[in-house]
This record gives sequence, structure tokens and C-alpha cells, in this order.
Amino acid sequence: MKVLVIRFSSIGDIVLTTPVVRVLKTQLTDAEVHFATKEKFAVLLRPNPYVDKVQVLGESLPAFIKQLKAERYDYVIDLHHNLRTRIIKMALGVKAYSFNKLNIEKWLLVNLKINRLPNVHIVDRYLATLKPLGLKADALGLDYFIPEADNVPIDWLPAEFQKEYVAYAIGAQHNTKKLPPKRMIELCDKINKPIVLLGGKEDFETAEIIREFFERPAQSSYEAGLTALGKKTVIFNACGKFNIHQSASLVKNAKYVFAHDTGLMHIAAALKKEVFSIWGNTIPAFGMYPYRTKFTVLENRKLTCRPCSKIGHAACPKGHFKCMNDMVFDFYLP
Repeated sequence: MKVLVIRFSSIGDIVLTTPVVRVLKTQLTDAEVHFATKEKFAVLLRPNPYVDKVQVLGESLPAFIKQLKAERYDYVIDLHHNLRTRIIKMALGVKAYSFNKLNIEKWLLVNLKINRLPNVHIVDRYLATLKPLGLKADALGLDYFIPEADNVPIDWLPAEFQKEYVAYAIGAQHNTKKLPPKRMIELCDKINKPIVLLGGKEDFETAEIIREFFERPAQSSYEAGLTALGKKTVIFNACGKFNIHQSASLVKNAKYVFAHDTGLMHIAAALKKEVFSIWGNTIPAFGMYPYRTKFTVLENRKLTCRPCSKIGHAACPKGHFKCMNDMVFDFYLP
């Protein structure tokens, strides 16, 4: 039996689909599982032993459909469910099961603050698409497979980080999903441990601001003063220096992981790390909180304007950004 799973983007969403491909591969007899996605995200799937073939969407949708038709699939599992995937399903003409994105319910919550969303994680809603095939969800959580060549040796890190460190994924696709730099500094000070900052090249400058704030002057007396005060925060800026698998390796080796509502949060959950998830304009009620791992939610629940988007904005629509600026960092790290 040959099955095509479709999810074109993005990092977090694709990681969240991994239980679906695992269940298909392990519960269907002689299953051949293909996954359709964009080239920039194919790297996430190629190391996955439950994915037999990655089908890469190029510039031409007709050419992609022709490529898929040649495979003669028995079923399509559509976990993206948009106009493009509807065209693909119609062209393939085989039995298809589609994920319900709950767009109306999300609109009601964002615009009218009426919550009609089910209290169900998005992963379990993804897995529900397999019920017509007689398949059942397992309890194994998310998967993330790091190629051996991308495991980062601990001695690549400065000496202060080789015993223990905290990973903080500072990036996010939209500004309203991440703390302002000043608040990132406050958070790092509260963590009070060696911290590896993770993100893309676009996050490097922000990470440098944080690193420079905590940079130790050469004078030994200053260092002694920090020690007396119990100040242990020191920063390693890894933003833009490692690929996604190497960043995942750094997450895997961290004692704790702090992350905004973004892909590395879900990678941390897949690696069974203890996660401190930071929420601004989006909310955990959308069903995308860390899955099947220990986690703590950091959010400002005293606002009536949240959520202001199901995705995010370049800036706070109201101008105050209280969801991040007034957030209390209520956690304890032993």
C-alpha cells in the first residue's frame, strides 16, 4: 500500500506531523509512505526512517502533479488542506483524508474572543485523519532524527558550556511571537545559567545584544563580585552558525529549553526536553503547545486582546505589546 502525506510548511508544522507517518508505517501492512513538502523543509524528513520518499514541490504545480501521478498512490493524507492540496487531490483521483484546520473556530477566537476550539492538541487532530484507515494513535510523541554527521561535539562549545547549559531559541517568524531584546535579557538573567542562544542568521544581531550585555570584563574583581551575587548567566551566540539538525543537537544536549511559539519548541518536544514555552500574540489554546513532554507555559493571561492573530504580526496592533512587555517570568530552575 502506497500513501502520500502532504504538508508543505513549516518547520514546526512538519515536526508535528511525524506521529502520522510513524503510525502509517508501523500499523499498515507493507506501507510505503511518501511525504510531499517544499525543498527547504525536505531536510527535516530525509533522515526519518518512517518516510520512504520525499516528494519535493517545485515551481510548477502541473509538473509536480505529473510526478505524483506516476507513483499510483492508494491514499492521500492531506495535513495542509488548502487550495493547492485540493487541486492535487482532485488530479490524483484517489481516496483522500483531510485535516480540519478549524479556520472558522480560530477566526471566532481571534476576532470575537469566542472560544469554540476543541481542547485537543493539533497532533491528535492530525492523527484523527487516520481513523478511517483503522489506525490508532500511539503514545510515542513527536519524532526528530538528527543525522550522525550533524551531532555537535560538546567541545565545540566554550568551556563554560561543556558541563551544563540552557538552550534559548530566540527566533520566531513574526515579531509578536517573540520577546523584545530587553525582555530577552531579563529572561536570561532570571535563568542564571550558561545559555546557548539559537536561531537563524536574522537573529544574530539580537543575540549579540544579549551576549554583550552579559559579557564579563577582564578584571578579576568584577568577576568575583558577580560570583558573590550568584550571577551565573553567560551567553554563547549560536544564531546562524549551525544548520537545523545541528541546532537540534544543541537542543538535545541542553538541560532545559526556552522557546517562543516556533519550530525549535516542537523539536525540543520531539527530543523529550523540558520546555519553557513563551507565548505572545498566539495562545496554547490553538493546540500547538509542546506535545508529550514536560513543559511550562509563560504568558500574560490578563489581556483581553489575546490572541490578536492565529499566526502573528510585524508589530503589536494596539501598540503596547503588553503580552510580552508585561509578562511575568514565573519559573524556577534548580
